[in-house]
Amino acid sequence: MTATADAEAAENGLTPLADYLGSVLRRLRALPPLDLDLTQAHGNVLAEDVIAPHSFPAFDQAAVDGYAARWEDIAGGARGVGYVPAQSGRTVRLNVVGDLGAASWRPVRLTPGSCFSVAAGAPLPIAADVVVPVEWTDQGMAAVEIFRVPKRGYGVRRTGEEVAAGAVLARSGTYVSPALVAVLAATGIGHVVVRPSPRVVIVATGDELVDVGRGSQPGQVVDANSHALTAAAAEAGALAYRVGICDDDPEGLRGLLEDQTLRADLIITTGGTGTGPGDMVRRILSRREGHRAGPVTFTDVALYPGTALGFGTVGAEEVPVVCLPGDPGAAMIGFEVLARPAINLLAGAEPVFRPSVRAHLLETVSSPAGLREFRPAHVAERRGGGYTVQPLNGGPFTLSGLAEANGLLVLGERVTAAAAGSTVDVLLLDRRR
Repeated sequence: MTATADAEAAENGLTPLADYLGSVLRRLRALPPLDLDLTQAHGNVLAEDVIAPHSFPAFDQAAVDGYAARWEDIAGGARGVGYVPAQSGRTVRLNVVGDLGAASWRPVRLTPGSCFSVAAGAPLPIAADVVVPVEWTDQGMAAVEIFRVPKRGYGVRRTGEEVAAGAVLARSGTYVSPALVAVLAATGIGHVVVRPSPRVVIVATGDELVDVGRGSQPGQVVDANSHALTAAAAEAGALAYRVGICDDDPEGLRGLLEDQTLRADLIITTGGTGTGPGDMVRRILSRREGHRAGPVTFTDVALYPGTALGFGTVGAEEVPVVCLPGDPGAAMIGFEVLARPAINLLAGAEPVFRPSVRAHLLETVSSPAGLREFRPAHVAERRGGGYTVQPLNGGPFTLSGLAEANGLLVLGERVTAAAAGSTVDVLLLDRRR
């Protein structure tokens, strides 16, 4: 964000988004690390570097089913690598002196002119430096005819070829994926130190709210927010708990939040962040008590859609709370901008923000002055490199646009129109399509 954009936001009485995010995220700390069994670590973030205690593979082994041999025994007289002697009426014949499976453990040694039948994963005989695939032979049992000579080292996996003992397997801040679990297990690791997945509680507020399964009537609004935000928090890697609907009752809201601090690392509320007569969340959580400020500060941010956001702590444990607008589209954008980075920071994930790309805009769009707009969009890779971006429904229709989006088009505070063909910033959403 430029100094000019900051000044324009300040003139409008709004806090620049970058300043607001910085002030919030500086107040958060990653959750304390804990040691977890490898089977429980998936989905968490490493809290320290992981070093390989053992090599992988742990011993020289066959990479394919076939015959382990000495290359010099099968290459003699051949015209070169890949030569097929059968075409000139010649083959290579070796005596098969034994069979080795993956569970074989006694060391054996090859003698000149001999080979072992081996299964993939079996330990290599001493002196073997090639494995001839089964399909390149007559699959003999006492003796084998070899029709094709592979390169020296073909079909062989050497000790530490993939991972050497002492190598750094993963750095602190790395997400523990299923593939990383496999690498850790293969090198002999059974426990890792991780940051726990943040426990996130989602509360929707408002007397007008009714639960899903019915249509809205005058004076009623179906609660889409708590369901959507619970899904969004889970997608971000949190352990998400939907509390449901809380009426605009001051004591009820205070009591509910106090109760939820016992199981939450972060609480997200939605609704009541504005300054209207029914915006009880802002009135209750920002109320001064004596000389003390309220536990939550509400800020009008240069953000579109949804300018009013709240952040603070509640309860004796000072659990962080993020207060998002009640409009579903604004709530989802507020989650992406504020709550999701907070979840990532608590989890120790790096980076905390979505990845972004520069993309070629396919359609001219307008944007409100003085506000940083996040508009749903569809991003596609171009042949030859780069990206294109197609704007989708935004503004009051952001919710429907998000359902089709795999990115968020970012239009800065000074942008009132972006022409087709211009280059714009886009946040990438990790949606599965």
